[in-house]
Amino acid sequence: MKENIPLAKKLNIAAWVISAAVLILVGLMRRVKLDVGVDFSFLPPVHASFNVAVSIALLFALYFVKKKNISAHKKSIFAAMFFSFLFLLSYVAYHFTTEETTFCMQGTQKTVYFILLISHIVLAGLSLPFILFTFIRGFTYQVEKHKKMARWVWPIWFYVAVSGPICYLMLRPCYT
Repeated sequence: MKENIPLAKKLNIAAWVISAAVLILVGLMRRVKLDVGVDFSFLPPVHASFNVAVSIALLFALYFVKKKNISAHKKSIFAAMFFSFLFLLSYVAYHFTTEETTFCMQGTQKTVYFILLISHIVLAGLSLPFILFTFIRGFTYQVEKHKKMARWVWPIWFYVAVSGPICYLMLRPCYT
């Protein structure tokens, strides 16, 4: 297929808007709590599960691209994007409606948890636009640009997808 640069330019604008909106939401959800009459406290294992699904989809995407099965690679990436979207909805719903759970352990566990959590949060925020741009490069058949970006975006996205459930598992004993 031929590169679709006009579509890529439009999608790039959408990627910036989405990235900004998500970062604003994440910044607000710690300060604003909404009473919607629904208890969303069941969601942390749900969004951890969505991140596990993202991780699995990313592993399949890597496997299929290495086998040059581009059709299966695309399907895997679409699955990773879909599960990432579901994660984001779940995460935002939870954090806008539920008080934060604080880490209840001490010592080395606390240090490891916070190193993992901080790296997870920072990389999640920084990687979002690059994940979207990498996706756009592939979607618009800018194959060489897509490959160049994916080589460094994929490991970061994978780290974020794996470290999220690990943080959840470490925090799990602290939920009331």
